[in-house]
Amino acid sequence: MKTAYRTNTCGELTLKEEGAEVTLIGWCDTIRDHGNLTFIDLRDRYGITQIVMDHKKSDEINKVGKESRKEFVIQVKGNVKKRPEGTVKKDMPTGEIEIDITSAKIITKADPIPVDLNDRINTNEDLLLKYRYLALRKDDLQKILMLRHKTVKVVRDFCDEEGFIEIETPILAKSTPEGARDYLVPSRVNPGRFYALPQSPQLFKQLSMIAGFDKYMQIARCFRDEDLRADRQPEFTQIDIEMSFVEQEDILAVNERLIKRVWKEILGTELTEAFPVMTYDEAMERYGIDRPDTRFGLELINLTETLSKGDFQVFNGVVEKGGIIKAINLKGKADLSRKEISKLEDVVKIYKAKGLATLKLADGKFESNIVKFFSEEILNKLKEETKAEDGDILLVVADTPKIVNDSLGSLRVSLAKTYDLVKKDQWNFLWVVDFPMFDFSEEFNRIQAMHHPFTSPKKADLDILESDPMKVKSDAYDLVLNGYELGGGSIRIHDPELQKRIFDVLKISDEDAKEKFGFFLDAFKYGAPPHGGLAFGLDRIIMLLAGTTNIRDVIAFPKNKAAESPMDGSPGKVDSKQMEELSLIINLPEEEKQ
Repeated sequence: MKTAYRTNTCGELTLKEEGAEVTLIGWCDTIRDHGNLTFIDLRDRYGITQIVMDHKKSDEINKVGKESRKEFVIQVKGNVKKRPEGTVKKDMPTGEIEIDITSAKIITKADPIPVDLNDRINTNEDLLLKYRYLALRKDDLQKILMLRHKTVKVVRDFCDEEGFIEIETPILAKSTPEGARDYLVPSRVNPGRFYALPQSPQLFKQLSMIAGFDKYMQIARCFRDEDLRADRQPEFTQIDIEMSFVEQEDILAVNERLIKRVWKEILGTELTEAFPVMTYDEAMERYGIDRPDTRFGLELINLTETLSKGDFQVFNGVVEKGGIIKAINLKGKADLSRKEISKLEDVVKIYKAKGLATLKLADGKFESNIVKFFSEEILNKLKEETKAEDGDILLVVADTPKIVNDSLGSLRVSLAKTYDLVKKDQWNFLWVVDFPMFDFSEEFNRIQAMHHPFTSPKKADLDILESDPMKVKSDAYDLVLNGYELGGGSIRIHDPELQKRIFDVLKISDEDAKEKFGFFLDAFKYGAPPHGGLAFGLDRIIMLLAGTTNIRDVIAFPKNKAAESPMDGSPGKVDSKQMEELSLIINLPEEEKQ
């Protein structure tokens, strides 16, 4: 890449260029002083080239060789030479050559680096984020961002080939209820009124369908004011897709082809098998979670019918109240100590389980303090249903369906990590379909839409929409990979009458609907096509492609766990004049005024 400063990059020269005169510029990565010779590994984002400065050649070379320090930016001119025998580095693209320097110049000097970039695991994360621009000089992070760039290009190329149009939707829009809190932006010219940063382009991509663009896509920036964790950030990026005149199978087919293209072009992995499809109910029954990691077994076994026939009142009382009993058969681990079992109990108690019953099988007999409550017939049935063998231990939870599934679903994942049961280098994709249309919010004590109120219910369930809404399934779907939700979407409602029925179930009055979604609902009066879509979390996809477990690794300038940027100090205070222009007054609690 020839520019005014260089003829070549630091990652491209080989023996083919032996004897050529070249000009390089980059950062001093490592410096080795050998008296009258200085060896410098010169680095740019393309690679590293070894340069050799012979101090006797000129005062200029002597000065640069002696003064250069780590991370100085220097420009050098010289000739490509074959490295001496014994110094060749086969693992470097430039490892067979070095540059014999004929002139050199220090372009910029650098202070000592204030953070240990070679030990990022043990270095304070906020310190690394404060100097993120320095951390980004490291090869592994640069490779991740280049992988991200290539992935986005593959997505755009695929969508272009499939006839999609990229449409940019507004960043400043009206606040609408979508689950998480909105980031609000006050309007100076409209005092007392606010924009909201989009949690997703949901309404606008549906309006694009009504506008007649039957295939929409966008690499969309989204914002959610929610508690953070390893795989979440307050601002994130979606691969957003919407299509008209489609059913669920059409959307799944297009997006499956997209993902297969990404894996092929980015990783060189050919995904030849069709992604399996599993209903939400089956996922919850077998794995206790709607995004199961299917790389390992330890499936949940429903023992409600069998174990409720005994005399154990704890189990019987749970079932009488509508609860369930499930177990995991942990093969070959009957020798678990009391301390080890206690740690497993701690896991399920996080999810409000009251305890963890255990039954060990030895010499064909179960050993447990609850065995006495069950007949031989029940225990034999238990052995059969769990496929228990000598040396196995059953881990049992009895409680409400939610507590049982949450606790055992989490315990399953914990056990797989503890006993190294996860098959490495394996991509287990899974479509999860037929989600419930509604769930119950204990916080607000009311029915709410599981996804959003514009998701279409299953046609087969329309007859029970009002009479038994909690049994209604929706045309919603998620793509899961190795226990991570890659993305999700649904077929949307395009019939205004059906939309009104959904609002009625959700107790959203006509007035509230008009206030919250008026502009959107008005559009449906003018001919809305059948449509649906899906959004993938780009950051999470890159995280998995790159083999990292922290989403901050795949974002150039991420926030910390408190949604702060130690680098630029955001969020920051603003002066009183700005507040006055925005007609805002800050009313902090006393303890936060200090």
